[in-house]
Amino acid sequence: MKTFSAKASEIEKKWVLIDASGLVVGRLASIIALRLKGKHKPVYTPHVDCGDHVVVVNADKVVLTGRKLDQKIYYHHTGYPGGIKERKARFLLEGKFPERVLEKAVERMLPRGPLGRKQLGNLRVYKGPNHPHEAQKPTPLDVAAMNRKNARSS
Repeated sequence: MKTFSAKASEIEKKWVLIDASGLVVGRLASIIALRLKGKHKPVYTPHVDCGDHVVVVNADKVVLTGRKLDQKIYYHHTGYPGGIKERKARFLLEGKFPERVLEKAVERMLPRGPLGRKQLGNLRVYKGPNHPHEAQKPTPLDVAAMNRKNARSS
């Protein structure tokens, strides 16, 4: 028996809608990364983008456990000597683009390189409850019901 290897033309991509309000960031990011990679499908092939399109709404209502809100630091570099900058997670979540916390968590769970960038392109994150992908008819995925630890009340 030969090993099955899916071709890009054989892949059927679905649209999935996730409501992130009250969900823990890391647990949600790992579920999203799994969906983007396509590891939930029986035709998973590591070198082919066989994942689904994922739409996440209410990204500003995600929850960080413990003291990560004040202790977790995101670094970026300006490109100039000594230009490393840091921001706390609270600053990002209360700022103009709170969806970047979830985007960064998912990005760091995907492989680096051309395939990872293509898979990350299938992720759409919105801070409010509205999204422009109603025409694709995304199927809702209840992440909170998968495991009791996925959601927090605070």
